[in-house]
Amino acid sequence: MSRSIGVGIVGTGFMGQAHAMAFQSAPLIFGTELGVRLAAIADINHAAAQATAARFGFAKALGSWQELVADPTVDLVAITTPNALHADIAIAAFEAGKHVYCEKPLAADLKSAEAMAAAANASKGRSLVGYNYLRSPAIAYAKQLIADGAIGHVTYFHGICDEDYMADAATPFSWRCRQDTAGFGALGDLASHLVSVARDLIGPIARVVADQKTFIEKRPVPAAGDGTEKRDGSATAVTGEMRKVENEDTAHALVQFAGGAMGTLITSRAHWGRKAHLAFEIFGSEGSILLDHERMNELQLYTRPGGDPATNGYRRIPIGPEHPFYGKFTPAKGHGLGFNDLKIIEVAQLLEGLAGKQPLYPSIPQAMEIERVLHAIVASAADGTWVALG
Repeated sequence: MSRSIGVGIVGTGFMGQAHAMAFQSAPLIFGTELGVRLAAIADINHAAAQATAARFGFAKALGSWQELVADPTVDLVAITTPNALHADIAIAAFEAGKHVYCEKPLAADLKSAEAMAAAANASKGRSLVGYNYLRSPAIAYAKQLIADGAIGHVTYFHGICDEDYMADAATPFSWRCRQDTAGFGALGDLASHLVSVARDLIGPIARVVADQKTFIEKRPVPAAGDGTEKRDGSATAVTGEMRKVENEDTAHALVQFAGGAMGTLITSRAHWGRKAHLAFEIFGSEGSILLDHERMNELQLYTRPGGDPATNGYRRIPIGPEHPFYGKFTPAKGHGLGFNDLKIIEVAQLLEGLAGKQPLYPSIPQAMEIERVLHAIVASAADGTWVALG
């Protein structure tokens, strides 16, 4: 590891801390050619930045993203803020010639996302967008099975991405409920991951017809000064006021892929009992694949029967060191990986990409294709017609 890169992270919440852990761990676990210097972390709450810097060993704690982007020790800007801030930070970083690692979705609106892509194309800096489920060993193995023809020609993709973090009507209003700060609701938070997986496994989406709905139309307003955002809202104090939710709780779409396959995409942030239910069924001419991220260390495979009909059914395949990435963490099946391990894999690929060892996917310009699918779903839901892409 002869070279290193100065990393600056904007945001100290769960995702900012996940990035910090990943940048610490990826060079050690994967032996990346490019090492990491934790140069700076920034948050509008300077005390939070100071506490996180001390915890993870950042050289500096800053009170604004502008200071971090301007810092000469920062070569790579990692963005883990609410969606509406992504564009301003990324564009400024690109103009400063720095690399950008941005969480999804790209921005709160399509115009801002397009501006990010234009800035990326005009800059010497490179980019990666945090679609970390693409780094799942099980999903990578599913992609390999499809490429190897294990299930024949793919005919149908049925995908779901559900959670229940806003299923309770008592969960307070937050930035995730506002169009100016979040843009989409469940579509941006959850379905963006689903679309990224569908595109990676099956190919580009050619057209969609969709619907969406906000089932919990108003939510209680948090008490002034309570900046705590629990995923389920349970620890947030509220006032007696209610505020209108501005984006969708649930959406679904019929899709047609450019390669001819049909599909469905379903997402909700208000489906009780679901915690990280990114799941899909892929059907082909010779078999099918089932996967549920709530059981992320196993995959089910069905291939056309040729033996005893009494044993004709799905095979459960435990993911292990024979599959992509897994063996870097543990040499044995059954021990399992978790969400933060996917971030470590993603950061390792980012570092190797910046070292010129492999392509960076998806870059911000490439992630625009995912954004366009999400916006096509919204457009279709508004008028009830098929919307073509590309």
